[in-house]
Amino acid sequence: MFKKIKETINAITGKQNLSIERKAMLNPLIQFIQDKVDSGYPINLNFICTHNSRRSHLSQLWAQVAASFYTIPMVNCYSGGTEETALFPKVAETLASQGFAILKIADTDNPIYAIKYSDNEVPVIGFSKKYYDPFNPVSGFAAIMTCSQADDGCPFISGAEKRIPITFEDPKVSDGTPEQTSVYAERSLEIAAEMFYVFSNIKTSTCNRS
Repeated sequence: MFKKIKETINAITGKQNLSIERKAMLNPLIQFIQDKVDSGYPINLNFICTHNSRRSHLSQLWAQVAASFYTIPMVNCYSGGTEETALFPKVAETLASQGFAILKIADTDNPIYAIKYSDNEVPVIGFSKKYYDPFNPVSGFAAIMTCSQADDGCPFISGAEKRIPITFEDPKVSDGTPEQTSVYAERSLEIAAEMFYVFSNIKTSTCNRS
């Protein structure tokens, strides 16, 4: 895992002071993952928000990193939206500042990024897509709703084994303001802390925490 990401992880894992309410919101995801681990099945997580441009990507990336950090096997993280737009450039910039290697592999209206957190792990492919895009799983996954608009506006997620609302405030509210950089960084770290809390609570017989 890249040194800068390790530094970011060290900063968040020492400050996981989550409220009782947030822990209760995260518990269904912990249970879903634990049940899959206990059964020996792959863990497919699809993080969904309206535009698949900000929170869903941050959640996807940090969940994949947390799974790797805690050596939880067979975790595959995806993201999608109820609409297709583009990964917001500030998200890529924020992730880069927190230690990810970002490579733009297709420069279109909806750019495609290869996002790496380790030299020897497969990069996460980041681009905006609808949650049912062929790139994503079609069944047996947990649909994690990262924004209330998508949760309210899309009551049925085809193929989802479980639907779990874990909503975050949209950093978009800071766009065009002097606080934009700090707000995006804060939201990314908030999401990271919660994903690390989730995976730190998963028990496996071979879990070797580094």
